[in-house]
Amino acid sequence: MKKIKITLDGKVLTANLEDNQTTAALIEKMPRQLDMMNLYARELTYRFSQALPVNEAHTAGYAVGDIAYWTPRHSFVIFYKQTGEVISNLQRVGHINDSEILSQLHMGSHVQLTLESID
Repeated sequence: MKKIKITLDGKVLTANLEDNQTTAALIEKMPRQLDMMNLYARELTYRFSQALPVNEAHTAGYAVGDIAYWTPRHSFVIFYKQTGEVISNLQRVGHINDSEILSQLHMGSHVQLTLESID
């Protein structure tokens, strides 16, 4: 299992990533700074200009701290609040280990986030 470091609002978080095509493509793009949009008061989202490969997209719920890729808009997503919603076309990418920190961060309309591979 691959690990990454996520720097968000001055806090350093780590995440364990799934072993799939989407994750491999994302790791190839690291290190990377992303201007994340705060959407629906539940998720931070970055839209890639081109699609990442996907082989296991499903309709699924999510947990706080889940990292996913939403295929229709090429969106890298970090969920920070639970709404109980089920989302279609979602490829699981990983999970933030210290996800309780997410709910404590101030989330503006845009948030700068840095992704770096640890392994």
